[in-house]
Amino acid sequence: MRIREFVGQDWSQVWPIIEEVIRAQETFTYDPEMTADAAYGTWIEAPPGRTVVAVDGERVLGTAKMGTNRPGPGAHVSTASFMVDADTRGRGVGTALCRDALSWARRQGYAGMQFNAVVQSNRSAVELYRREGFEVVGTVPGAFGHPTLGRVGLHVMYQEF
Repeated sequence: MRIREFVGQDWSQVWPIIEEVIRAQETFTYDPEMTADAAYGTWIEAPPGRTVVAVDGERVLGTAKMGTNRPGPGAHVSTASFMVDADTRGRGVGTALCRDALSWARRQGYAGMQFNAVVQSNRSAVELYRREGFEVVGTVPGAFGHPTLGRVGLHVMYQEF
């Protein structure tokens, strides 16, 4: 597996990953009815941000986007989001994407990375981020409507560089 910059022809494999994740309504706060065009505009980061794919040969296994968390006085903090194909979860793709995003953010000179809305019940993501040095700095109770668990919390997670 290698991680490389997203190119236009990757969209045909990236969109099904995004579509599956948002339609499940278990881990992302995106509108489950989001169209491919709207998703492209949301997921593909313009410079100085970055969008990448994790690939095995020509197959896209997962994707990440990263950039500045907030403009102006908050521009020294980065953020990132990750989605992994359902068939390849548990094989280290998410870890590799997270490490790539952290490395990128450090190279860009950010002071840290913040995740704004990590679904509390998404244990695999929370554990991954903790292993990679993030901590939960706050939780908004009941801020996420999970399809089977009801309202669960959204964590804000942070790692200072």
